[in-house]
Parts: sequence; C-alpha cells; structure tokens
Amino acid sequence: MAKTAIQLYTLRDVDLPFDELLEAVADAGFDGVEFAYRVPDEDPEAVRAVLDETGLEAAGAHIHLEDLEDDFEETLEFYETLGVSDFVVAWLDEEYFTSREGLDDAIERLSAADDRLAEHGHTLHYHNHDQEYSDFDGEPGFFTFIDESEFGLELDLGFVLLGGDDPAERLRAVGDRCSLAHVKDVDVDAGHSVPVGSGDVDIEAAAEAFGDIGGEWLIYEYEGDDPLASLEDASATMRDLV
Repeated sequence: MAKTAIQLYTLRDVDLPFDELLEAVADAGFDGVEFAYRVPDEDPEAVRAVLDETGLEAAGAHIHLEDLEDDFEETLEFYETLGVSDFVVAWLDEEYFTSREGLDDAIERLSAADDRLAEHGHTLHYHNHDQEYSDFDGEPGFFTFIDESEFGLELDLGFVLLGGDDPAERLRAVGDRCSLAHVKDVDVDAGHSVPVGSGDVDIEAAAEAFGDIGGEWLIYEYEGDDPLASLEDASATMRDLV
C-alpha cells in the first residue's frame, strides 16, 4: 500500500525553523517528506535526527540535474545522510521537448545520471510540469520522452491535467516506472494550484491507478496561500486515498 508524503516546496514560505516545520508535518499525519528548497542550507545530521525523532521517512529529494553531473559525490553524501534513495530531477526547460536534438540530449543526460545512481543503489526520477506537453512532430514531446527512456518518472497529476492529459490513464500507461506521484490539485480554467480535493483532478481515480501499478509514495503539493493552516485537512484527504 502506498504511503503519504508532502513535497516541502509546499511550505517554502512558512516562517518556522526547519525542525519545527518537519514536526508540523509529522503532527499532521504524513508518513514522509520529499525534500526541496530549504534543506540544502540545513545541517543534514540535524535534519536526520528530527526525521528519526518524528518517524518521518524520506520519500525522495528534488534536485537539479547539474547537482548530479557536477557535484555527484557531495550531493550523494548529503542526501544519503537524510535517508534519500530516490532522486528527482525537478525541471528541464521546454526546449528539451520540442526538437529531436533536445529530446536526445535530455534522455542521454538523465540516463547517464540514472546509471551512476544505480551503481550506489539509488534511483533517478523525472518530475514533469506542463512544458513537456509542448508539440514535437504533432504530439506532446513528453510522449516521445517517455517512450524512448527507461528511468523513473514522478508524474505530477495537476500538471498532467494542465497539459491536456488524463492523470489516471497516464499513470497506467507508464506503470511501475512511476513509484512517486505528486498529488497537486488544480483549477484548469484558472491554471493554478488549489487545495487538494477541491479542483479538477480526479484524485480518487488517479490514486486507484497508482495503487494498481504498485506505486509507493503519493506526495501532496500545494502552491497556494497559507499551506500550514490546511495541513491537517490535506493530510486527512491524502490518507483517504491510500
């Protein structure tokens, strides 16, 4: 059965020390956290101590591809201290998905990083936004990107929907390559994030598909105002999905 986590980008503007932020996540009832944003400035040993105290697990970490290409050993050491085994490249520019050259370059670089991580027992994932759905030869470049690669994928359900795709169908199509998924609800007409369960993503259908493909972590993400105030409600909604 899948577990629930929160992408800490959700809480990027919350004015709390990092340890108190993690404690708030644990108190809300999440099983784990996916790191991003503030954590590179923290002492990894201190962060790991809070994880151990609260029982939170490391669901993964968002990083830049250059972190693995230019600072591999340092990046690995930092995140291994936190218990991270799933590394997620959080973004590539639209240009990588609109030409043959761009797609080949993206797949080659990500595959090389995946191979290097695999030598250490870790896994690479790519997290989509909606620019991957830009046109390449008459269809979304993301489809060719998926078909011609083998590394992991972290589908962002909200961005999949904003790209004109069906989140549940895309989860079933990629299968066990997607062990991590972002549960980001969106208002399609407005084009932005809304509290989970209040938008246009059919989160129940997506969660069912995620369970059917053996997914491991459903990861809550919200980009709206005052995320701390809605943390307990979001956690309850997420727990109902697993």
